[in-house]
Amino acid sequence: MGALPHRSIHTLSKRYGPLMYLQFGSFPVVVGSSLEMAKFFLKTHDSVFIDRPKTAAGKYTTYNYSDITWSPYGAYWRQARKLCLTELFNAKRLDSYEYIRKEEMLALLRELHAASGRVLVLKDYLFTMNLNVITRMVMGKKYLHKEATEDGTTLEEFKWMVGEWFVLNGVLNIGDSIPWLDWMDLQGYIKRMKKLSKMFGGGLRC
Repeated sequence: MGALPHRSIHTLSKRYGPLMYLQFGSFPVVVGSSLEMAKFFLKTHDSVFIDRPKTAAGKYTTYNYSDITWSPYGAYWRQARKLCLTELFNAKRLDSYEYIRKEEMLALLRELHAASGRVLVLKDYLFTMNLNVITRMVMGKKYLHKEATEDGTTLEEFKWMVGEWFVLNGVLNIGDSIPWLDWMDLQGYIKRMKKLSKMFGGGLRC
């Protein structure tokens, strides 16, 4: 599959069409790679394909599949989805936090203006702005630059944790495809996942 599996799959789809049957280690995988196939899997037959496979990432980085992203379809998932829609993402709740988004956007623009003339990594500023919006909405205060939480996690450490989470939830872990090799952790991903889980275990309860 190479270092960029999504590109490898795209290349294969151009050769073999929008619906392919692949073998990932011990497991057969059907891949849809067109708008029509996306509708087929995610809309027409969504109840059949709604479950996600149990992977190491789901086990170690989301508290044993308890996150809505990785939890199996069932009563727990439906309740979690309902809470997200009614308490976090409904239009009234989002509108009530509009002032927070405006304030943080203005703060971002002031920072960028103050740093004019220097080379900037824009994604770092955008990450901080989004983090401040989220923490103000959820915890009532923002994660100030260089300020540590009660467990000692700084903003820079938290940035690394979030980046590592995204990386590890997107990797192809050999043990997920060939279970009898899982215990060997050939790529070192499981070790990284356990470390990250331990760090989030304290950081998310601050």
